[in-house]
Amino acid sequence: MQYLLLAGAIVSEVIATLTLRAAADGRPRLYAVVAIGYALAFTMLLGSLRQGMPLGIAYGVWAAAGVAITAVASRYLFNEPLTRRMLGGIGLIAVGVLLIEIGAGH
Repeated sequence: MQYLLLAGAIVSEVIATLTLRAAADGRPRLYAVVAIGYALAFTMLLGSLRQGMPLGIAYGVWAAAGVAITAVASRYLFNEPLTRRMLGGIGLIAVGVLLIEIGAGH
């Protein structure tokens, strides 16, 4: 259940962040979606922590997945750059989170 809540937090945060970008392009009514998305993301992250997930793992996975998904989605939704260097950075973030997960030694 903790990973399901974490996945929900990631999806909510990514949707809120992408919506924030759309709202910044002149659609201020979308700020309500942004606020709800972030509130939902933090509520689900809290639920994941209450289920016993360690903070370092929860936050690492949440942040890394959020950065990666947002970068890729913004490339297709907003035609923003996604260079090889950026993809390399995303890979390094993923490796770092994996090392934290392994180091936690479930």
